[in-house]
Amino acid sequence: MPESGGQSAAPLAAAGDERMRAVHEFVSAALGGQAGAIAPASADASFRRYFRVTLTDGTTRIVMDAPPAHEDCRPFLTVAALFRAAGANTPEVFASDLAQGFLLLSDLGSRTYLDAFTADSGSAPRHYADARAALIAIQHASRPGILPAYDRELLARELALFPDWYVARHLGISLDSKQAETLATVNGLLLDCAQAQAQVFVHRDYHSRNLMVVGDGGFPRSPGVLDFQDAVYGPITYDPVSLFRDAYIDWEEDQELDFVIRYWEAARAAGLPVATDFHDFYRDYEWMGAQRQLKVLGIFARLKHRDGKDGYLKDMPRVAYYLRRTCERYRELRPLARLLDTLENRQVTVGLTF
Repeated sequence: MPESGGQSAAPLAAAGDERMRAVHEFVSAALGGQAGAIAPASADASFRRYFRVTLTDGTTRIVMDAPPAHEDCRPFLTVAALFRAAGANTPEVFASDLAQGFLLLSDLGSRTYLDAFTADSGSAPRHYADARAALIAIQHASRPGILPAYDRELLARELALFPDWYVARHLGISLDSKQAETLATVNGLLLDCAQAQAQVFVHRDYHSRNLMVVGDGGFPRSPGVLDFQDAVYGPITYDPVSLFRDAYIDWEEDQELDFVIRYWEAARAAGLPVATDFHDFYRDYEWMGAQRQLKVLGIFARLKHRDGKDGYLKDMPRVAYYLRRTCERYRELRPLARLLDTLENRQVTVGLTF
């Protein structure tokens, strides 16, 4: 549930919303006389919606509405149980109707890490310590053959979002053959790096909008971990770079470096297969980040131009900055930095901005 929603009561079947009527029927069947008011809780970048149900005793539950034509609840159930068994605080499932795409879940609250950081950036070390502990617990429980492989083919499909949606659709630019070759060469290097890394369970969106501040006690109760249904088995640096090089909030580079070092030290102490030399680990971290940033720029553009969701455009400059910083730092990736220069110059020419 990466985007916070309002708290106004949800009208029953408003404006012919038969889906909303089905939500009420599911809640009534699951909770009976305990069911009370239903209000929007949040939405995300997919077709999923979330509602908060207030029970007659004042406690709350969350209803996930995932239309089966567009979403599959089964991966959510699998990963929730897997991560929960590892020690992370994922929602408990109280009831389900997979045919209709409804789940009744425990409520992990409405205060995201992003909310906490926005209110008090000084809370970041404490919250990141909890997030680090939860992530290491998840990674430590990793074993192959349970989650889909985050293999070269899948990573490459994600990289294709950048030229298809960000460059062609968002910027309105067609890459010439030399530019396309430059991008393909750099992509190959990023894929080689990802495949060479140790493989673990990967949440895939482990960042400030999907981590909830739960109570005051810290790990294992906090953070509450959400939006994990796309989890895979892949590169060990993927979730750390999602967490510390967040698309929605940034830190001074020395602060980010401190967060990363603390993760690396804790991961080594836990026996995780991170690189023994921090410089090697940090290179893997940054190169994995470049793959993610190329993907995210493409996703944000697709959300705008295909799905009509423009709320992510404001975060594009941050993601593009991360990408440029990494590409300028490593000789092998500098051709991509020069390509970004060209794209930005042409973007200014046609009157567009990041």
